[in-house]
Amino acid sequence: MQINQTMPGTAPTAVSQTGPGRVISSDFDTFLKMLTVQMTNQDPLNPIDSSDYAVQLATFSGVEQQAKTNQLLTALSLQMGASGMAQMASWVGKEARAPVAGFFNGSPITVAPNPVSYADRVEVVVRNAFGTEVQRLPIPVSADALQWAGVGADGTPMANGLYTFEVVNYDGNGDIILQEPADIYARVQEVRSEGGQTVLMLAGGVGVLATSVSALRDPAYF
Repeated sequence: MQINQTMPGTAPTAVSQTGPGRVISSDFDTFLKMLTVQMTNQDPLNPIDSSDYAVQLATFSGVEQQAKTNQLLTALSLQMGASGMAQMASWVGKEARAPVAGFFNGSPITVAPNPVSYADRVEVVVRNAFGTEVQRLPIPVSADALQWAGVGADGTPMANGLYTFEVVNYDGNGDIILQEPADIYARVQEVRSEGGQTVLMLAGGVGVLATSVSALRDPAYF
């Protein structure tokens, strides 16, 4: 990581204050100058009503207060985001369950299907990173987790990479009732804050919103 430092023998340069706070202060000074000029140059025979000055002051004061409120809300939002990040730091190293692609590197992937209870037949369809179907497995009409070993019908291991899992529910006539992504368990490697949301980076570079995680567990070893 590169760290900027002051060169030896060189005095640090003062950093000018920027941001909404400085703008508000500058605008208020300008407003007072304009108000003074307005009062100085008003028509003595038709002076500006004092209530008009009060309205102008109240209007500017309201805008100034709103700007300060926005600053406080922004700071509070950042603080809450940092707090959420700190709380989720303990998630790193655990396995999160979410409807995402799983990274296969020779170890089984835990798939957590959730078939509809009235389905007559259920299958899990496995696709590779290109969306090509590589396997179709019949499973019980049950929400029990299963281990996908990444082995073809002929016993040949699948190539390392990302795989998606889809649960397909059929009725008694063989028609599809529901087809939806299956949850899998994947190791949490990093917690990020992006666009005000907490994102978990999983094995294989897969990102998922923390709000999409439905379960968390200690790593399973095989």
